[in-house]
Amino acid sequence: MEIPLLSILIWFPIVSGIIVLGAGRGPRQDPLVRRLALGFSVAVFLLSIPLYTGFDRSSAAMQFTEFHAWIPAFNINYALGVDGFSVPLILLTTLLTVIVVVAGWQVIQDKVGQYMAAFLIMEGIMIGVFSALDAMLFYVLWEAMLIPMFLIIGLWGGPNRIYATIKFFLYTLLGSLLMLVALLYLYSQSDGSFSILDYHSLPIGLGAQIFVFLAFLAAFAVKVPMFPVHTWLPDAHVEAPTGGSVILAAIMLKMGGYGFIRLSMPIAPDASHELAWLMIMLSLIAIVYIALVALVQSDMKKLIAYSSISHMGFVTLGFFMFNGQGLEGGMVQMISHGFISGALFLCVGVLYDRLHSREIASYQGIATPMPMFAAFMVLFAMANSGLPGTSGFVGEFLVILGSFKVNAWFAILAALTLIFGAAYTLWMVKRVVYGKVLNDGVAGLDDLSGREFLMLAILAGMVLLFGIWPNPMLELMHASSDHLLAHLEFSKCPDVCR
Repeated sequence: MEIPLLSILIWFPIVSGIIVLGAGRGPRQDPLVRRLALGFSVAVFLLSIPLYTGFDRSSAAMQFTEFHAWIPAFNINYALGVDGFSVPLILLTTLLTVIVVVAGWQVIQDKVGQYMAAFLIMEGIMIGVFSALDAMLFYVLWEAMLIPMFLIIGLWGGPNRIYATIKFFLYTLLGSLLMLVALLYLYSQSDGSFSILDYHSLPIGLGAQIFVFLAFLAAFAVKVPMFPVHTWLPDAHVEAPTGGSVILAAIMLKMGGYGFIRLSMPIAPDASHELAWLMIMLSLIAIVYIALVALVQSDMKKLIAYSSISHMGFVTLGFFMFNGQGLEGGMVQMISHGFISGALFLCVGVLYDRLHSREIASYQGIATPMPMFAAFMVLFAMANSGLPGTSGFVGEFLVILGSFKVNAWFAILAALTLIFGAAYTLWMVKRVVYGKVLNDGVAGLDDLSGREFLMLAILAGMVLLFGIWPNPMLELMHASSDHLLAHLEFSKCPDVCR
């Protein structure tokens, strides 16, 4: 009997979260809760490694598949499977959950059990989103993911956390309702099937495809987030605790990009071509305009949040170039951005834990009291700027190369973000890391603890590893990328619908 690895990866962290929640009944249990959360999160990461080692890189078919009837009356099934797009995102999720637990080890002193449980439960739900092959299962998990993040921001966030939480919830919920309408339409057109793979071969006309594409766009554009539905993200990041910001930027934003390649593009290939101009335009606006917005920020978290929007513009731009370099570049950019943005938010968290300020003006010359921290922050800033040798360069280079094959102006505009990214990131580093120490608070800062050094060192290793040797990531997704591109080129729309 084959081991149901995906079910284990989904339900083990959820059950673990419930156990942690039950164990955390008071301050006396906090040390036990922390150790349990760390042990469970490390176990989930180790359990996810067979997805990588056992994955057949030559096949574009779904692997590690599971199928059980869930609600037979409506043909809703518990169907799971992964391909070359899913596996890297699941591995990213399991690794960063470990780091988030470590990051909150000493910082979170209130309701420790609930905090750790929320991240473990959310980990299982996010893995479920990346492996669901039934449309209703996908939708239920997509919506369920909002609940733990809602609680994380609402309970452990900053002074304006209620405003940020409600804004985050309303934006994502309203977009998702349109996705549900599209899924119900597809259900009606497919003789009562909720199978996502069945939808990939569903012959529907161009008008219907455009409707489906735009309905999905409402959900996925909010999650990415794309211009102009991006305004919830800076508020959510500023108010979220450090761990919430890491998961929000590194994983939850990637679900929007994943939605495009799992649902929008394969289900509505003709509409994807027809509306590519819209996606390219919105992506380029995000890349250029939002980068300029980042340049004028005085709050480090807001700057990194706007930077995330700009960098995620590269992802959607690459996807809608409809070539291998663009598609794989967009995927690499998603994984790379997960490491880099997560690391930058952790860096801000390290400083905030010491001086309780996110304002750039509050810091100057931290390289003097915190040389180890300064080295890490400069590395991640360089990676965020797309420095060759870091993972930030690989995805952006591939997307620019794929864009150049379609239109040189797309590539030129996209390449502007390398200039703007360097401008706002290095401007922040100059004002925070370098210069003379101007206040006693900065002069008295302690350098990284062993716990902080460990979490930043792991992310630095990932950024350098995939910057120097991206092949392990690229070979995972190559067969799936080729399959999706071939599917997009082979139009399902009959001539009469054109």
